Order: sequence, then structure tokens, then C-alpha cells
Amino acid sequence: IGAALTGMRPVVEIMLCDFITLAMDQIVNNAAKMHYMFGGKANIPLVIRTVIGAGNSAGAQHSQALHAWFLHIPGLKLVLPSTPYDVKGLLVSAIYDNNPVLFIENRNLYYTEGEVPEELYSIPFGKADIKRTGKDVTVFATSSMVQKSLEVGADLEREGISLEVVDPRTLVPLDKETLFESLSKTGRLVIVDEGTERGGVAAEISAIVAQEAFDLLDAPIYRVCSQNVPIPFSPALEQAMLPKPGDIKKAIQKVMA
Repeated sequence: IGAALTGMRPVVEIMLCDFITLAMDQIVNNAAKMHYMFGGKANIPLVIRTVIGAGNSAGAQHSQALHAWFLHIPGLKLVLPSTPYDVKGLLVSAIYDNNPVLFIENRNLYYTEGEVPEELYSIPFGKADIKRTGKDVTVFATSSMVQKSLEVGADLEREGISLEVVDPRTLVPLDKETLFESLSKTGRLVIVDEGTERGGVAAEISAIVAQEAFDLLDAPIYRVCSQNVPIPFSPALEQAMLPKPGDIKKAIQKVMA
């Protein structure tokens, strides 16, 4: 934060999101608030890279997806890329942004392959990407859940169900317009996020849609999230509490019914 205040653009890596708890006072009470408290005279061009993602038997203190915490803090921007192309473009935008940015990557995406141009390019914050076009159900998915939703989309296509997969890319700022445009076509919404269900990203998106776009819905909103339990070390128990393609498929079948 001190380096950012003096004109530098630090990029700090906190290995796992679980460890970010040790820096919460500085992030929440200082980085997020200084621009406002100093009347706009101080900028905090700070990027904090960190990792979420379970499924590797790393235990309850090394596997959490805590990104929903930061939705609650005004003054922070929140980025969750899902493809190699998006990682580079969004990271460039994060570095050039004059606000503190949490850049949250999922460890399960590190083996994902994709085209990445060598030249410098940026992806603007607050612009969602339609990763798959469809007409029956809108799937709003974050981070690694985008890839799982695309997998389900290909599977359900054989059953005659057409999914539209919306990747917000940034949760703050949030592109509500693209989500609402998708809902105006499909009338159905399934939200998929690796964070725990209670008080999570899916709850916030559900509330936004219920308040601002209720008339677009033809069916209840379904959430697919991690269960409200600490992440087990046991591989079998860990897989049982995480959102899986089968869970996404069941939610889509319910909303279609």
C-alpha cells in the first residue's frame, strides 16, 4: 500500500486465498478506503494475486474459495478469469487500474490451454463474456465453474437442451446488462460458483436478478455451490461437497422442468 501511494504499481502474490486472512486489516481497512477517505487525492494502484480452488486434498485451510468476502467491501475490484486469454488481458487491466484489485485465479485452471496473443492487450473490467451461446437456460458461472458448465453444455446439447454460459470475468464491477440480455432469451437461470452457498456470490446474483429482472424469469433460480462445511482432507469427502458437472446438470434439468 505504501508503494502504491508513492506512485508505484505493486503486484503482490499471496499464494493461497486462505492466507489472505492475515492481511485483511490492510486490504479492507486501508487499501479499500484510502482513496475515499483522502477525498480522491490518493490512488492505490495495487494488484493482489491469489489462488482459490479445492479438489487437491490440501485440507480446510488451503482450499477455500473466499472471493465472496470481498464483494462486501466497497473500494475493491474483484477479478476471476477462467481462460488463459482472459488471464493476460485482465491482468494488464488490473495493473493499469488506479484502484486496488483482487485478481483471483483458480488452481484447477492452471493446466488449461488456450490461445494467448504475444502482443500487449487488455480486457476492460465490467464486461462479461458469453462463453457459449444458447436459448434454453442461462448459466452464470465463475472461475473454474465456467469450464465445468461448458462441459455440461456439450453433454446436454445431445438431449436437446441449449445452454448459454455467461462468464462475468469481473464481479466488481459487474456486467448486469449482459446477464439480463441472456435472461431475456432463456427465462431460466442457474448460478454456479465454487464458494459456499450461504451468503455467497450465487446469493448476491440471485438477489440482483430477483430485484431488477424478475419479470424475465419463467422459473425459479437455482444455485450450484459448495456445501456449507469446512473442506475435508479426505478426497472422497472433498469431492462430495464440491460442485460437479453432475450437480450442474441436475440443476439445469430442474429449472427446465
